[in-house]
Amino acid sequence: MPFEVFDKRMTPLAKAPSVTIQKRGVISLNKAAHDLVDNAETVELLYDRERQIIALRAADDSSPHAYAVRNGSKRGPGQAIVSATAFTQHYGIDTTATRRWKPFIEDGMLCVDLTQEGTVITGNRTKSTAPAQDAKTADPMEDIDTIAAQDDPAGEDTTDNS
Repeated sequence: MPFEVFDKRMTPLAKAPSVTIQKRGVISLNKAAHDLVDNAETVELLYDRERQIIALRAADDSSPHAYAVRNGSKRGPGQAIVSATAFTQHYGIDTTATRRWKPFIEDGMLCVDLTQEGTVITGNRTKSTAPAQDAKTADPMEDIDTIAAQDDPAGEDTTDNS
């Protein structure tokens, strides 16, 4: 059997901030990125059409435009998830593949430049010959759509935390 090159895109980025837009329009932030918006429990989603940059800005939960930020990991603090399906559809943001970007801060907002290609993320579960992973070692990034769908089965944007 020939050697194969390890694809580091399969591993989560632990310390470097990263923002991932999932296939269903879910936006996930790793802990480092969530820290950059002061671990906000609600955010507003913004889009600069001219520069093709999305931004997340910490918001008060009473704001009519606030989106809830949910914990994406059952193992404690880690991934933060925002259901942004309507946002990505409204602005025509490509969600045909799950992609990860390195965000930057601008005017106190966490920003992602969509003119940059982003890293396409694939998970072992998309391969038919891949053995089942032990739940303790599973990468939370590869199945974030499933977690988000469990929290919000309709895939709708909502700020209702009940």
